Amino acid sequence: MNNHTSPYSFLSRPANLTRGNVTAEVTNVLREAIVSLALAPGSPIDKSLICAELGVSRFPVSEALARLQAEGLVDIAPQRGSSVSLVRLADVREYMLIRKGLESEALRVLIGAHDEKLVAALHDNMAAQRARAERDDAEGFHHIDVGFHDIIYSSMGFSRIRAIIDSARANLDRARRLIITPRRLALTIAEHQAIFDAILARDPAAANRAIRAHIDAVMVELFAFAREHPGLFADGATLGADSDSFPFG
Repeated sequence: MNNHTSPYSFLSRPANLTRGNVTAEVTNVLREAIVSLALAPGSPIDKSLICAELGVSRFPVSEALARLQAEGLVDIAPQRGSSVSLVRLADVREYMLIRKGLESEALRVLIGAHDEKLVAALHDNMAAQRARAERDDAEGFHHIDVGFHDIIYSSMGFSRIRAIIDSARANLDRARRLIITPRRLALTIAEHQAIFDAILARDPAAANRAIRAHIDAVMVELFAFAREHPGLFADGATLGADSDSFPFG
C-alpha cells in the first residue's frame, strides 16, 4: 500500500509490471513527474522513498535515474546523491532554434499538399484548446498544444523530423510549463490559429511567419521568466538584460 504521507505520493505506481519492463515503466513515471514539474527543478531525489512508493527494488530506480541523466533531466553527483536538473536555457535556445527551422520548412512542404482530413483534425484540436483554456486546465492544454504540432508532422510522414523534435521534447516541455498562465494559453491559441489560417489559405509565406512568431513569443516569455526566477535555471544568472540572445524573426 502506498504511504500517502510520502513526499512522492503523487507518483503513479506502474500497473502490470513484468520482468523486463520495470526499468522502462519507472523511467516513464519519473520522467512525467519531472516534465510536469511535480518534481521541481533542483529538488533532491530520495531513491529509497521512490522504491517504497512504486513498490520496486533499488535497481530499476537507479537505472531509471541513469537514463534520465542521459536525457538531461537528472543530475547524479557521487557522494551527494541525485537531484532534478535545473533547466538549461542554452539547451532550450538551441532546441527551439531547431524547431523553428524544421517546423517552418515542414509547413512550406505541407501546404498545398494537405487534405481535408488534416484540416478536420486541426479544427478539432483548436476547439479542444479553447475548451481547456476556458477551464484553465493548463496540463490538459499542454498535451493538446503538443498534439497540434504532432498532427502536422504525422500528416507529412516525415519520421526523422518527428524523431528529432521528440528527442528534445522533455526539456522543452519542462521549460514551457514554467510559463503556462491564462494569458499564455490565450496567446498560444491565437498563434496556433494564425498557423491554421495560413494552412487553410494555402499560404506558405504566412504559415512561415506564423510559426516563427509563435516560437519567438514563447522564447521572449521564457527569457523574461528566467530573469525573474534565475534559481530554476542552470544558467539563469548568465542571462543578461538584452533580448537578442535568440535569433528572432
